Amino acid sequence: MIKRNQVPASVWRDPVHFSAFGFGAGASPYAPGTVGTLPAVLLVWLMSYIPIIWYLCVICLLYVAGVWVCAKTSNDIGVHDHPGVVVDEVVGYLIAMILVPVNVWTLATGFLVFRFFDIVKPWPICWLDKRVDGGTGIMIDDVVAGVFSLIVMQLLLIYVGLPPAGLSG
Repeated sequence: MIKRNQVPASVWRDPVHFSAFGFGAGASPYAPGTVGTLPAVLLVWLMSYIPIIWYLCVICLLYVAGVWVCAKTSNDIGVHDHPGVVVDEVVGYLIAMILVPVNVWTLATGFLVFRFFDIVKPWPICWLDKRVDGGTGIMIDDVVAGVFSLIVMQLLLIYVGLPPAGLSG
């Protein structure tokens, strides 16, 4: 039986909680992590027009902000890594798509690959998920899932013969 996501009422009143819940995307009654990653797909598409240095700066800023909003939200609602907190999924997916040329295929593949690593949590993701506390603990497993996904995406790009974004040959 699939467990229904229980969303605290504060998500709709507190801007910090609202941002941690992906501006409401994490409030999905089912599969909040997957639904909460979907806005990141749009964000990657929109950011595909900016230079890579700015893309990386956005990731860094979202990571730092994510650590803070995750820690505050977790402390306020009394639940470490509530399933509806999805700012970590957004950062993880952005990492997965670094230097990936943006098209429907790559966006969908990156989404599936990232969700795989985020759900399955192979080592060291599972180790970090269980042992690191606070906002950093909420964010770090998705960051590593994003790095694993980035490696897979780059290998897929090489395998299918597409050059990484920003490089021409």
